[in-house]
Amino acid sequence: MVSDPIADMLTRIRNGIKAKFPKVDVPASKLKSEIARILKDEGYILNYKIVDDDNHKAIRIYLKYTAANKPVISNLERVSRPGCRVYVGSGDIPKVLGGLGINIMTTPKGVMTGKAARKEGIGGEVLCKVY
Repeated sequence: MVSDPIADMLTRIRNGIKAKFPKVDVPASKLKSEIARILKDEGYILNYKIVDDDNHKAIRIYLKYTAANKPVISNLERVSRPGCRVYVGSGDIPKVLGGLGINIMTTPKGVMTGKAARKEGIGGEVLCKVY
């Protein structure tokens, strides 16, 4: 049993990128599918879909590489952990690499990027940062 499923998802993506895999599978949940949706919308992955293999739902994430076969994601880091949650207000949402990267946050209005949360004027829990 995994104690932190979000960190497990991020680690699987990181390992897939290092091994130059075209896709990785992670166990499915609503929060993980929302994180995958944001990664797709922001252009960090090609696509994702939910697959059902023998009563085990999984999210298949198709990784994205440049024309020179370099990964689009250079860093994927968990911020808030089960032992140390990180909550921020709307004015304290950190910028990643001066605005070049994104934060993924859970807010009262759902899972969104830090930029969208700043625009809405709401805070929440910072799940991870991507650049």
